[in-house]
Amino acid sequence: MSDTDAQTFIDQTIKGNDVVLFMKGSPEQPRCGFSSLVVQVLDHLGVEYVGVDVLQDDELRDGIKVYSDWPTIPQLYIKTEFIGGADIVREMFQSGELKTALSEKGLLPT
Repeated sequence: MSDTDAQTFIDQTIKGNDVVLFMKGSPEQPRCGFSSLVVQVLDHLGVEYVGVDVLQDDELRDGIKVYSDWPTIPQLYIKTEFIGGADIVREMFQSGELKTALSEKGLLPT
């Protein structure tokens, strides 16, 4: 995948899905503790999301960092908005802010 293709793929994935997690590994098999943490939070909340394994392609792994101007992975997007990485997701989950944000956007099961 070229840099241009990676940026196009990232943009289309974020715009085409309500919740996207760029992560190391897959939701079924996270390949780092930080990705695993975000998967656990999203699964606990019952939100549907798309997991994108950045380990499959170097341009994708580098491209998402450029796209978001954020140096680390995982990266969570909700309705095209960049939320943050594992620490931010954990803090938002613990404070209830993440559940509220997902609920307000109609993304949690009722």
